[in-house]
Amino acid sequence: HVQLVESGGGSVQAGGSLRLSCEVSGYRFDSYCMGWFRQGPGREREGVAQIGSDGTITYGDFVKGRFTISRHNANNTLTLQMDNLTPEDTGMYYCTAVRRSCAGTQDLASSKNFNYWGQGTQVTVS
Repeated sequence: HVQLVESGGGSVQAGGSLRLSCEVSGYRFDSYCMGWFRQGPGREREGVAQIGSDGTITYGDFVKGRFTISRHNANNTLTLQMDNLTPEDTGMYYCTAVRRSCAGTQDLASSKNFNYWGQGTQVTVS
């Protein structure tokens, strides 16, 4: 049974930082492309970042060097370090996975490219 559990969300002021974590269980973590999506109020879910088992990383255009995705295959954990947050970053952040190699920018174009999802963790920036 595949399970993804996010943590680390919260409320911060603009310019602040948050570190999101995703604990993964139920499958061989290093066989999957992992990523983060987010959904702001009244907006569609959009791709934030993805990372392959080989460490290849792709970010959404809006990240602009502010976020860092990383994965720790030894303990099945995915993280997203977010710095210099703005109110536009407010939303629910979801950890996601798909059992294949990452496909880069085209993966982040649609949430339909991933088939395992966590429940999400709320990020609020004021």
